[in-house]
Amino acid sequence: MALSADSVVVGITGKCYVGATTATAPTASDSVLTGFTDLGYVSEDGIAHTIDKSTNQIRAWQNADLVREVITEATETFAFSLLETNEAVLELYFGATMVGGKIAVNPAATGGRKSFVIDVVDGAKVVRHYIPSGEVLSVEAQTIANGEAVSYGITITAYATEGRTSDTFFSEFEA
Repeated sequence: MALSADSVVVGITGKCYVGATTATAPTASDSVLTGFTDLGYVSEDGIAHTIDKSTNQIRAWQNADLVREVITEATETFAFSLLETNEAVLELYFGATMVGGKIAVNPAATGGRKSFVIDVVDGAKVVRHYIPSGEVLSVEAQTIANGEAVSYGITITAYATEGRTSDTFFSEFEA
């Protein structure tokens, strides 16, 4: 394969969305989203997409030769900090529904499973991550300080659905 600087993608901008697990699944990187809410600004640190794998090495009795290695556990997560204080962000961060302008904080609450879409945009190039079923299982500590934005750091854990954890769509890429 030839080297191509045009294939380098920079996460210049993008959006993060949340919806019910029944929200209409996107079918391409440019499909219109139905049933999803834009979560607003993400901090300048961007989004950390992690795929963790644990393996088990199978060794033969003869010379302790490695004959196979199998994946025993795998987890996909997306971590980022939201900067806007709005209803959707507060409900996601605190894992509860806002009622009458307030949220009852229960540290054990997760808010349950939701669908997520994360768009990474570099001009005409778009990478869309679709998580059909994910949950916010971890939140970052908040720092409330003079001159600093209050942020809501979350980590979404993607769950397997129909044999997959998430779909990633690409547009404007050479085949």
